[in-house]
Amino acid sequence: MKDDNKDKSLVNDVYHRLLTAYGLQHWWPAQSPFEVMVGAVLTQSAAWTNVEKAIANLKKAQALSPDAIRKMPFPELAELIKPSGYYNVKVRKLKSLTYWLDENYSSDIDRMEKADTEKLREELLAVYGIGPETADSILLYALGKPLFVIDAYTKRIFSRIGLTNEADSYNDYQRLFMANLATDVIVFNEYHALIVKHAKEACNKKPVCGNCCLSQICRYSGKI
Repeated sequence: MKDDNKDKSLVNDVYHRLLTAYGLQHWWPAQSPFEVMVGAVLTQSAAWTNVEKAIANLKKAQALSPDAIRKMPFPELAELIKPSGYYNVKVRKLKSLTYWLDENYSSDIDRMEKADTEKLREELLAVYGIGPETADSILLYALGKPLFVIDAYTKRIFSRIGLTNEADSYNDYQRLFMANLATDVIVFNEYHALIVKHAKEACNKKPVCGNCCLSQICRYSGKI
């Protein structure tokens, strides 16, 4: 039988160990909610350093707004976001997002923030190129909605600890966190950012278990 109390204890223990090791991350790095939305699309299959280059290009061209992206010619926008990779597909995704934002919320992020979270998530998932991770990143980091973001790093770390199977679904992982943490946007924000940090610092594809703050509670530690 699954021990829910053990799950809750371990999920919280991991958070505090990561927080002690790395400190507050103050993520997502952006100057506006719309910049977060754009970054959430551009970071698909891309390193964040390359996303930053693409966003810098958009800012320099004064194109980091829903109207500018929606109206910009396809080739021009593709050139600006080229550093993020898969730029032709990402142009379609960004334009789809901005058309949806205009049609449903008159490109008003404040109005979007006031919408019901579940309804908003369903709407985002219906937009071309927006999957659960991107939708939840937008909802959490841009709009302050309490949804825990799951990514490949989360699956890697928690399956190695032994709390999950890496093949578990996105929803399974999300339920694990949301059922065992207080519903707190700040905690959800910091926890996900700390997971990303830890995956880059220690829990790589080839993990550096000697430098891991989770080694004492990780089944995978010492097996390499």
